[in-house]
Amino acid sequence: MAAAVATSASPTEHDPDRCGSEEESRGAEAEEEGGQQTSPAAAAAAASATHNRLSKLPLARIKALMKTDPDVSLASQESVFIIAKATELFVEMIAKDALVYAQQGKRKTLQRKDLDNAIEAIDEFAFLEGTLD
Repeated sequence: MAAAVATSASPTEHDPDRCGSEEESRGAEAEEEGGQQTSPAAAAAAASATHNRLSKLPLARIKALMKTDPDVSLASQESVFIIAKATELFVEMIAKDALVYAQQGKRKTLQRKDLDNAIEAIDEFAFLEGTLD
């Protein structure tokens, strides 16, 4: 009867019933390979690659912009990523708020006046008043 025992699939094999993303599968595979040690340089390169996938903005350009500030001499990959993510969230937030004003005008395209209205109406954007003039 031992032959009748079904073999279970490993957790990293594709199973349509299993919920999870491709990245989770890669993470599980990496955990299975576990005992291997990676060098700090390899870990930094992997972290950089992970940050690049998670960010929609070009990290090299953001780092260059950060370095234009005379107070900034070095910028870690983590700090560049955080600035990029914060910028993405800020742009998304102001665009969504401006979209409300575009939709009130029965338009799908954002215009400068929509951004002006969002900046004037929402207290969080008060620091931007007068910047589009």
